[in-house]
Parts: sequence; C-alpha cells; structure tokens
Amino acid sequence: MTDYSTLDFTPLLEFSADEVVTHSYVKDITLPSGKKLALITLDNGRDHTRPNTLGPATTAELNGVLDELITRAAAGEIDAVGITGKPFILAAGADLSKVNDIPNRDAAKLLAQFGHYTLGKLGKLGVPSFAFVNGLALGGGVEIALNATYRTIDSSAAAIAFPEVFLGIIPGWGGATLLPNLIGIENALKVVIENPLKMNRMLKADEAYKLGMFDAIFDHVNFFEESLAWADGVLSGRVKVERPNQPGRIERTVKWPVAIKIARESLESRIGTVPKSPYAALDLLAKAKDGDIEAGFAREDEALADLISGDQFAASIYAFNLVQHRAKKPAGAPDKSLAKKIGKVGVIGAGLMASQFALLFLRRLEVPVVITDLDQERVDKGLAYIHDELQKLADKGRLNSDQHNKLKSLITGTTDRSQYADCDWVIEAVFEELSVKQDVFADFEKIVSPETVFATNTSSLSVDAIGAKLEHPERLVGFHFFNPVAVMPLIEVVNAPKTDEATLATAMAVAKNLKKNAIITTDSTGFVVNRVLAKVLGESMRAVDDGTPFEVVDEALAPLGLPMPPSVLLDLVGLKVGAHVLDTHHAAWPDRFYRSENLHRVAEAGPLLEKDGKGKVKGISREAERIVKSNLNPGGKPHTKEQVLQAVQDGFADEVHRMLEEGVVTAAEDIDLALILGAGYPFQMGGLTPYLDRVGASQRVFGATFHDPQIVGAATRAKQGEAQLVG
Repeated sequence: MTDYSTLDFTPLLEFSADEVVTHSYVKDITLPSGKKLALITLDNGRDHTRPNTLGPATTAELNGVLDELITRAAAGEIDAVGITGKPFILAAGADLSKVNDIPNRDAAKLLAQFGHYTLGKLGKLGVPSFAFVNGLALGGGVEIALNATYRTIDSSAAAIAFPEVFLGIIPGWGGATLLPNLIGIENALKVVIENPLKMNRMLKADEAYKLGMFDAIFDHVNFFEESLAWADGVLSGRVKVERPNQPGRIERTVKWPVAIKIARESLESRIGTVPKSPYAALDLLAKAKDGDIEAGFAREDEALADLISGDQFAASIYAFNLVQHRAKKPAGAPDKSLAKKIGKVGVIGAGLMASQFALLFLRRLEVPVVITDLDQERVDKGLAYIHDELQKLADKGRLNSDQHNKLKSLITGTTDRSQYADCDWVIEAVFEELSVKQDVFADFEKIVSPETVFATNTSSLSVDAIGAKLEHPERLVGFHFFNPVAVMPLIEVVNAPKTDEATLATAMAVAKNLKKNAIITTDSTGFVVNRVLAKVLGESMRAVDDGTPFEVVDEALAPLGLPMPPSVLLDLVGLKVGAHVLDTHHAAWPDRFYRSENLHRVAEAGPLLEKDGKGKVKGISREAERIVKSNLNPGGKPHTKEQVLQAVQDGFADEVHRMLEEGVVTAAEDIDLALILGAGYPFQMGGLTPYLDRVGASQRVFGATFHDPQIVGAATRAKQGEAQLVG
C-alpha cells in the first residue's frame, strides 16, 4: 500500500493561487465530564452564498492542523477532536475550479492521494474524532464525516449527497470504500450511483440518518450543544453507538455480489455502457466488501486519477457549468419586473398531461387551479388523478395535513368555461392539431381578462399559427414541458413573432416559480429538443427502411451516450407520436428530415418492442420486423454501424449549425443545455456541440467548430465559469 506520508504534495499548491481558502480554526472545549475536545471549524470567511470548499491550500492547512492535534493527543492534552463548519455549511466538496489545469494523470492521482492522506488522519488521531455536520455536506464534505470516528447531523441540514458520478468521477476520498462498510451495499448503491443519476438527487438529513450515515440527529436550535453532550456521553461510556446497517458476514458473502449484479444490469439497460464513472463507482463498491480500508483507498486513487485525466470528466465540468450558471441566467430573458402576477391558473384539458400540469402549478404556485374538458366524466377523472397524487405525497410525508388540505381546496374542475374569467394564466393541453388549438384559444379569449396570458404546450406546431384566430396574439407564448412533467427540469419558452415582452417575462417568471429551467427559443418547427431528436429518429428509420436491423442501429448509436437507444425512445414516446414528429419536420424541411411510412404501418399494427412480464425489453417484435422487411426502400441496402453513426453525427452538426444561423437560440451552449435538461443528454458527454467538435462532425459539415479549438481538444475544457460544488 502507498505510504502517503512519503509523497510530495507541494505541486498541487500550484493550482491554488487564487483559491478561496477554507481555514481550519481550532479551539478547546471542556465537556461536562471535564474531558477536553479540540474543535476544528471550517470557514472560508464568506457568507452562506459561498460554501466551504476543499482546494489544495485548504487541504494543506487542515492537514497541518490535524498533525498538531495528533501531537497534542499523544501528549494527553486532549481527549477528542471535533470538526464542524460555519453556519449552515460543513463543506460542498472539492474545489474544482482549477481541475482543468491538472496536466496529467500523475497529478490527478496526487490530488486523490492528498485527500486520503489528510482526511484519513481523522481516524488516526490517537483519540476519537467527531464530525458535527451542521449543514450542507456534498462529496468531500460527506467524506470528512465518514473518516471521523463518530458523526452527528443537524436535522435542518440543506442537503447530503455524493454528486461525483453525476459529474463524471467517483467519491475518491474514502466515500466509495467507507460508505458501503457503514450502511451496507444496497444503501451505498443508492447514495453513490442511483441518486446522482436521478438528476443529482440530494438526501435530507433525516433520510441520511435513517440510512445509517450518521450516529445521531439533533434539532437545529440546540444542535451544537446536544452534539457536544452526546460526544461526552460516548467518551464517558454512557452512550452506546449502534449501527444496525453495518454489513455482516452474510451480507458480504451473499447479498453483496447479488446487489452489484442487479445494479450493473440496471445501469446497462438505463444508460448503456458509454458513461465511465457509474461503472467505476460500481467496481469500487463491489470490491469494498473485503473491508480492507487501505486497499480501498488505493483503488479510489487509481480510479479517480483515470477519470480526472479522461475526456468525460472535462466534458462533465462543461455541462455542470451550463446548469449552474447559464441555466440560472437565461439568454434573451426580458426584465423580470415586466412579469404579471399569477393569482389563478386555468388548464384546458383534463387528460393525463393536463392533470400533471395542474398538479405542478398547484404544488409550486399554491394558487387556485381549475381544469376543464369536453364532459364532466373526463373532468372527474382528472380531479381523481390529482387528488390521488396529493394523497401519495401526504402518505410519503412530503405534505403535512395542513398542506394537503390546502392544496385539495385549491383545485377545482368544471365544464363551465365562465369559471376561467378570472384566470391570469391559461395553458392548453389538448390534441396536437393546429385547428383544435386555434379554436380553443379563440373561444377562451372571449371569456378571460384582456391581461390573461395564454400558453401552449405544443411540441412542434407554430405558436404564431396557433394564435392566428386571437384578437390579441401578443398574449400567447409557447410553454413546452417535457414528460414526465414533474421530473424533467426543462421548459422551452417559445417567443413567437407577436409575443410581447410582458407575456415573455411572465412565462419566464412562471417557469422559475415552477422550479424549472427555461430556455427561450424562436418559433421554429420542433424548437430545439424535438428538432434534434427528430434527426436521430429520422436517420434511424432511414437505415431501418433500407434494410438495417433495428438492433444494428441501436448498437451503432451507442457512442452518442444517449439515455436510451432509438428503438426504446420510439417505444417510450409512442410510435404514433414519433411518426407525427417526423412528419412535421419532414413537412417543414423535406430535404433534411426523413419520413417513414413504415413507422406509420408499425404504429397501426402494434408495439415495436417485445417485453417480458416485468416490462424488460426482449427485442423487436416479430410483427414489426415483418412489416419493415415487406416494405423496404427500393434500391436500398443495409447501412454499416459506421455509416449509421456518421449520418446522425453529421445530421446533428448540420441541424445545430442551422439553428444557430437562424437564431433559434442565442448560442450553442443553449442547445447543449436544452438537451441536457430536456432529453437527459448525459453530463459525461459534455453537451452535444463539444461532442460534435471532438468527433470531427463539425469540421466535416461546415468546416469549423462550435467552440474554440483550444477548449475542445482531446477533452472539452470548461471555461464558462467556476465549478465549485463537487466531491
């Protein structure tokens, strides 16, 4: 095993010239029993808007402080060491603002080793150590706690998480080794892999405590005092610490490998095999069952070095910066002071999509919401769905009884359209047909106030055309959600030619209040996300119609790193919807978008995929294969995998380049952001446009790149902001 004390870590300090140092302040506290605890407080001297982070200079200072405490413990001057953070924050993990300056794998490995060397001392002080987690703890912040002997947590802590896999790396300062040996393999898989891949889901304090990540949880009002009293009890033997989730021999020998096998199969079916970090994390968790902490740390060093020095991590930082910075300041957004106040929402429709809209507006805005449909039966069905979802939230403890009752009282359903007269915001979720949407808005315009904002959820129709029958089309805006509505974080806000600034500002304000990210697009067929997806579906069906098996197309496009292969995507969105999307784009640009008559034939005949009783895909249905083979393109011949992949890559490059020339969005970064948030494009790929630059598609199609070659290179270098919050 590596002796970390023999390594020279000074080269890392070259990356800390402008680091915001989180200092380690020490003071002695005499406990009620008379025992003395040396308390380290981490504090970067900034307010709560700038979390503590762990850069090289910060780590070096903490390392020196821990050495001093080791000496004091040996001399009998202290009985314990505690570590906590400034108000509301322990630490948000490693400071990666300079990570792209790391020159090679050796330097990347040194960064991992420095973390292990320093944090590992919390378990080698000669006296017990206590982590008092008083607030936010991400990545390296959680690993501070894991390396300590004991841990308490403030019940109001904002978030506990390991976001590393989300960013293309792994918990590399002990997390992948210590956590499974503390809370068991199934819980560790959830925290380290499953949650990050669910758009970086965070744990609440009580969730982390129940998993066994912490030994005690205390209320915020007296958190520090109760933590000290608890620590004194542990030191005096009055408090016995029990960890029921720690794995035993049976779990290690039987349950552990089974859990890893299931997790691997789940990953392969959900995300494919292109992303590296989830599988690196999985391998580390699998090997952690040996219980050898030092060996586990050495494995983490190697894995973190590989990932930091690879393409996917640099690409992830680019994507992370888009989400952290550009998404919060949408390009082209008007002055927010122009936004109108929303006191009541009307939803036209009571089907599943409309009901999802109503539920979201209800929960986020907490204003009266009314739904309607063609008859009372449909309305009642929509209301029943909403009430059922509210009950589920209450059963899970996500709504207390007062909140539950309040929201139930705010939702109503009616066939009486006059009930929409006082709505400030009316959104439609009716059939995706131009004349239907036109007539609906024309009818409701006669009922509502002149100030009411109309929003259409169309996915591909012209917003301008939808408003053709309105007397005041300036009040209409596109507001395109992605399915599932509650989960997907993106809304495409479509600024039609006649949409006025107040309407656009209101749409942006509503999106923000719904806790969604919004990008502004012009009124162009497919907007951004569907225009890109139409390209991949169209080229896939072109290859299939020429005689290429669906399975070959799916395998060919795996390097794109998309969340699912084309066949599964078609099955998810529905064959008729997919065919409609292709038809719409083909009608707009017949020379660039392929229309597949076979897709219509298969849609009429039945499902594309055969599945087992649990919904697992077994393959393409025999009927779908028969239909396609009976109706191949005359003169067509099967495409190779290379041909399929390049056709999609070049099609992407061409279409994205055209979107930018047309001004559909402000910059390439907006297209990348839209696909990350609206289509689940993986962080590890770093956005679509850097990928197209890396594989040469940009040069092939238009003789240039979307980004400065200096930041593309072998790995996309993130220059659009500072990546501060990681692991």
